[in-house]
Amino acid sequence: MAINLQFKNLWNKFKRLCLKHRLVFPYPRFWMLVSFLIVLIWFTFSLPKPLFKVPYSTVIEDCNGNFLSARIATDYQWRFPQNDSVPYKFRESLRLFEDEYFYYHPGINPISTFRALWQNIKKKRVVSGGSTISMQVIRLSLNNQNRSVFRKLHEIILTLRLEIGYSKDEILNLYVAHAPFGRNVVGLEAASWRYFGRPANRLSWGETTALAVLPNAPALVFPGKNHTAYLKKRNRLLDKLYKTKIIDFTTCELAKSEALPEKPQALPQIAPHLLNKVINDGISGKRIRTTLDIKLQQFANNIAKKYVRYYAANYIQNIAVMVLDTKSGEIKAYIGNVEIPGLNNSPFVDNVISNRSSGSILKPFLYAAMLNDGELLPHSLVSDIPTRFGAYTPENFEKTYQGVVPASVALAHSLNVPAVRELDQYGVVRFHHVLQQLGFSSVNKSPDYYGLSLILGGAEVNLWETTSIYASMGRSLLSYLSNNEKYRSDDFRSAGYLPYQTKSNQLVGHQKLNAAASWFTLEALSTVNRPWGEMGWEFFASTHKIAWKTGTSYGSRDAWSVGVTPEYTVGVWVGNSTGEGRPGLTGVTHASPVMFEIFKGLQLKKWFGQPKQDMVKVSVCKLSDFRATDNCENQEMWIPQNGVKVKACPFHQSIFLDSTRTYRVTSECYPVSKMQVTSWFVLPPSQEYFYRQNHPDYNLLPPYLSGCSSPYENVMDILSPDNNTAIYIPKGLNGETGMLIFEAVHRRKNATLYWHIDQEFITQTQGIHKIEVSPEVGLHRLTVEDDAGNIVRRNFKINRK
Repeated sequence: MAINLQFKNLWNKFKRLCLKHRLVFPYPRFWMLVSFLIVLIWFTFSLPKPLFKVPYSTVIEDCNGNFLSARIATDYQWRFPQNDSVPYKFRESLRLFEDEYFYYHPGINPISTFRALWQNIKKKRVVSGGSTISMQVIRLSLNNQNRSVFRKLHEIILTLRLEIGYSKDEILNLYVAHAPFGRNVVGLEAASWRYFGRPANRLSWGETTALAVLPNAPALVFPGKNHTAYLKKRNRLLDKLYKTKIIDFTTCELAKSEALPEKPQALPQIAPHLLNKVINDGISGKRIRTTLDIKLQQFANNIAKKYVRYYAANYIQNIAVMVLDTKSGEIKAYIGNVEIPGLNNSPFVDNVISNRSSGSILKPFLYAAMLNDGELLPHSLVSDIPTRFGAYTPENFEKTYQGVVPASVALAHSLNVPAVRELDQYGVVRFHHVLQQLGFSSVNKSPDYYGLSLILGGAEVNLWETTSIYASMGRSLLSYLSNNEKYRSDDFRSAGYLPYQTKSNQLVGHQKLNAAASWFTLEALSTVNRPWGEMGWEFFASTHKIAWKTGTSYGSRDAWSVGVTPEYTVGVWVGNSTGEGRPGLTGVTHASPVMFEIFKGLQLKKWFGQPKQDMVKVSVCKLSDFRATDNCENQEMWIPQNGVKVKACPFHQSIFLDSTRTYRVTSECYPVSKMQVTSWFVLPPSQEYFYRQNHPDYNLLPPYLSGCSSPYENVMDILSPDNNTAIYIPKGLNGETGMLIFEAVHRRKNATLYWHIDQEFITQTQGIHKIEVSPEVGLHRLTVEDDAGNIVRRNFKINRK
């Protein structure tokens, strides 16, 4: 009451003020103006934005706009996102069938409206709406099922507003994208794919008109039902197109002879796993143009299916493939898995992004990191002998040893022992950091968790990141060669399925792995001389130069192969999604054939240029490829710039020979003036023992001349146990205490060795120096002495499980 009284008082004051100043207050006109403004404001903002508030299907396309895969909308309707335009055939067919004067009326066709009104009055019920395409857009946007007169008036008002705010082509596009086409198919593009399996712009006149008549009565006439009525509707439309001279007589008759579509068919799923990833990345309800190439995608998919059918005989049922453009990092093919009829192989699991044991696939990055940091030269000799680090005993795949082997050969042959020893030298913590810097996000546990097994499958990686980082190595090298010895700051990055847009054009002088390290790594991986364990690869290898690396996880669960060229990087994983291992499953026998067959279908033209600006030329010893000393025959070689920090050759030494160059001598037993000084390549006894078995040309040190006492020298070594190692004694099947095998080597074949543990004599050996022992739990010292008084000792600790 108080509020009403207050308002009344204000109103009276306003009237007295008007009378005082002789103002006539125009009551009717004022309210008419206010009403008009209210209606105008309502009319202006009457259309919702967006006009259609409906969910859309997620559609992915290749780089040229070709359809790849789609996911149904959240309301379970196949409703594709709106296209930019309407195909000519459908536009003309729809216009003649639904609204012939669409481009001429203001949204309402008076003739059609009055005709519909007359028909409704005559039949005493609503039998015709007289709706234009514009009016149908409004009705679809409001989702109105009620066709009352008042609802019709509301739609007419909104239609006029629609015509003011949108062009005719935009209105037509809205209708085409949201019109019902029977069942749960909405919109022309979805209907074209569901009924004919191709885009709307590739439909014939018969197919186009078959779709154009569906929105008129989708609940009554749709493919697979009411065939006669459906056929008559389509043919009447074709006749109308002919009469209006849009098509000729021949086209009309040929179109009539085309069969009507049956029930909706399944959509093609050319890249279903990438579609899932796109949606999981938060992109849904849109049309996404990816970087994939549909031809390459189908090519890779066919190859993958062929090999899965072949491997399934050994119960190896899953595969994953990635093909990247090396320079851009854009994905050109993405096969997360394949579906084979009759094979229950969990085809929906995406093995591209599934973490798996790395096997040997990380070895190139350790090699590159050591080159990059100046801890290794490309071809310098590395140790390859039986090795034990506590309870961890790595072995080469072939269970043989070379003694020493060039680092590049050890990488190409994927030797395990040299890799573990290199990691021990470089440091697990440092390498762990390198892997994380490169982009291996799955290597997310502490360095202590992985230990030295990090280089032999102790870590889990996925094909996405692995292929990305191999490609990044090649990309950074290309970047250095094309940017005046500079790198792009984002050369090392993850692969992408969207067109790459550089975030920064910044050029930097250093990269995570510099150009020289990357080049030597790729060169080592491109060697054509592979070990017997990879025998047969030449039958499927490409004729072009490819840097490729394989990996096999423990238990034959995962087979990897990644290849890099300046144009493409191809990554392949083969195994079982369940993690089940299978005998004989290896990277070279199962993953590499797939990789090389894909490479054969690619256009490969060039190889990486040598980045000499990131290198220095130094003298190295011919036999060891370490930096040269005065004691070796040397040669010039390009090495990474930090390679100058690598120590000089430890294997060449000067020795003194008699005048016949047959015996070694000393100044105490031979005239200095007659001594011959020469350089000799000498390996430590443990390395020499294995090296001699593969290199019969290896020259042993000459014996000392009779009467010359030999100074102490390293003539023997203990292979097992390593010094300061902890050893667990195994238990037998019946619980009995197992035995340990200790092994030593000596330069002289006929040397006698005397074995002691804690000063207690155990046994003596000659020729083959191996003993079986079972020490008590605790700390011990092993002492081995030869018949010349040379002694080697090892401390070790015994633990029991």
